[in-house]
Amino acid sequence: MSDAGTPAPDDTFEASSASPEEIKGVLDAQRAQLTEQLHDLGVEGEAGIVDDNFADTAQVSAEQGEAHALAAQLRDQLDDVEHALARLDEGTYGTCEVCGAPIGDARLEVMPATRFCIQHAG
Repeated sequence: MSDAGTPAPDDTFEASSASPEEIKGVLDAQRAQLTEQLHDLGVEGEAGIVDDNFADTAQVSAEQGEAHALAAQLRDQLDDVEHALARLDEGTYGTCEVCGAPIGDARLEVMPATRFCIQHAG
């Protein structure tokens, strides 16, 4: 049992035990999945085309709004993955962008594209 002053296991800082090749593989797979999800949404380049004769234009507009919101979230995640891949190439992957401390293995395993340690995670 731990008291309030004892850090949780995710608060410990260790260098990632995964090899750069393993990390790159995970990030590449995430990039491919996110790219496919964006493609499947079909919102890229769509200019809000709604048939004026369609009886439920409000529903179509709402669904398009939801698709655009989801696409924005997926693009943000894709940007994070691209940033993590760049940091991997630079040799700075796995360190907090705020304090420079290593990010714990448990956090990197759950969120491989994270930029921050648990203390600085928003």
